[in-house]
Amino acid sequence: RIEAALEPMSRATFRAGDHGAGQAAKICNNMILGITMLGTCEAIGLAEKLGLDPVKMFDIVAKSSGQSWSTTTYYPWPGPVPTAPSNRNYDGGFATAMMLKDLKLAQDAAAKSGASTPLGAQTEALFQMFNGLGYGGRDFSAILQMLRGKLDELPKD
Repeated sequence: RIEAALEPMSRATFRAGDHGAGQAAKICNNMILGITMLGTCEAIGLAEKLGLDPVKMFDIVAKSSGQSWSTTTYYPWPGPVPTAPSNRNYDGGFATAMMLKDLKLAQDAAAKSGASTPLGAQTEALFQMFNGLGYGGRDFSAILQMLRGKLDELPKD
């Protein structure tokens, strides 16, 4: 009955296991999302510094081994994905503060379980910095602007 009630609200419904397993799956999934978005943003920033067009990079990465949800569905550079928050000055979407909450939960779970998550820890630290600078309400893909040194172009919350 619970799965039937949840179905209209989600694209997919999974039973992850016993009590609490769904929360564990959510924080693991969002840790992957945070890490891949950070990697996407770093690569876009590097491409720009190397003289490459970030829109052309989308075309390349979307069809190459670097393809991920962060690139093809939520590209953090304005233009290639019309529905991405990057086209709305990073308004709406998945707030940085919410991503940070999930990254903290993942790091707490890693510490309690003895799991090694160095990329998760570094990702949490960078999103913590971005949040601390006053961008917690902006979509988490706006971290690209911090990596590019362009926070002066991004309105704070």
